[in-house]
Amino acid sequence: MDPTPVPGAGEVRQEDAFDVPAVTSWLRTQALDPSLAAALEGEPEVRQFSGGASNLTYLLRYPDRDLVLRRPPTGQKARGAHDMRREFTIQSHLLQVYRYVPRTVALCDDERVIGSQFYVMERMEGTILGRDLPPGMDLAEPQVRRLCTGVLDRLVELHSVDAEEAGLGDLGKGEGYVARQVAGWSDRFRRARTDDVGDFEEVMSWLDARQPKDVGSCVIHNDYRLDNVVLDEFLEVRGVLDWEMATLGDPLMDLGGALAYWVEADDDEVFAQFRRQPTHLPGMLTREEVVDYYTDRMDLAVTPAEWTFYEVFGLFRLAVIAQQIYYRYHHGQTTNEAFAIFLPAVQYLEQRCRERIR
Repeated sequence: MDPTPVPGAGEVRQEDAFDVPAVTSWLRTQALDPSLAAALEGEPEVRQFSGGASNLTYLLRYPDRDLVLRRPPTGQKARGAHDMRREFTIQSHLLQVYRYVPRTVALCDDERVIGSQFYVMERMEGTILGRDLPPGMDLAEPQVRRLCTGVLDRLVELHSVDAEEAGLGDLGKGEGYVARQVAGWSDRFRRARTDDVGDFEEVMSWLDARQPKDVGSCVIHNDYRLDNVVLDEFLEVRGVLDWEMATLGDPLMDLGGALAYWVEADDDEVFAQFRRQPTHLPGMLTREEVVDYYTDRMDLAVTPAEWTFYEVFGLFRLAVIAQQIYYRYHHGQTTNEAFAIFLPAVQYLEQRCRERIR
């Protein structure tokens, strides 16, 4: 095993700790690959990835192998969220037709092991870009642009996957995806609202009145960002992580969700604080250029006025995700102080949605 520390993997938070010997024992008997089970001797060193605020992700470091464990968070969970079997199944099937998916190892449905479902997959080695480039990485504009378009090309490739061939034809609910998303995320916000945030009623009414028909149905990631992508030494995509919200749905809704995180160099000071990926670098496509690049390769036509719906929906959806996380903190279901920042984030996103509507 490479003893080099894995970026983003630190001490396990006390509230997120689990029974390591129980997992170790279970994994040796349940690994789908018998040859892997032989390599899982002894107890692994366990670290917790700090990125993300939804499902909990841990690094299991064995002498000859690094694995990753995923489990739901503690506290109240959004209905239908954090389904480990679903996430495991999607990755297992999708890998047959889309090579950028981590290989799964085993799924545990028995909550007696650690108190929840969980699954284990192999760790993809490579570079994951965070808010800024890693120390020592200095990219010229053409390199940044090639990185950007390469990541977008992998999204186009995902949206071109044959869902039936991958065994994922039953993943979605058919036509009406846009309508279900508007209604569903509006319901989620109302359920998770706390008394210190706005009501978003103007935004939800606008989305409901202006929703377009689906432009198509394909496998969508639903959380496609640079910090969910693993890059090789040539800065080409080796893998795509975090398939928690993947489904069959409208590709433009997937792109709208991705661009909610796309902070440009000239965005306002508050939105700049949202940046989790280096989309501000010279050479990165602007949000408008991303839409043009993507729709050209997908042979889709969308006007700037039509795109406003997808942009507002993406921002609203991000606000709901942030509010669901803040709800857990607000009600004392987690003690992670980092989650307090989601309150001003939700408040700002309502303002940004209204500005886009105007």
